[in-house]
Amino acid sequence: MPFSALPPLLSEALSARGYTAPTAVQAAVLEPETAGRDLLVSAQTGSGKTVAFGLAMASELLVESGRSPQSSNR
Repeated sequence: MPFSALPPLLSEALSARGYTAPTAVQAAVLEPETAGRDLLVSAQTGSGKTVAFGLAMASELLVESGRSPQSSNR
């Protein structure tokens, strides 16, 4: 899944920080079948695991904060 397929709030934030496309580990956690599941990720240093961790929980955090993951309302 490309970053452009993410909710606008997330894709804009990633773009502003210079991210253009997900790494393999980031793409893996964005797959629909991973939603709501516990994930164990093992990958090389510099592979994007930290951003992958954030992406895996981002939609849930947006909902909890009152921001819909489907909109970019600010």
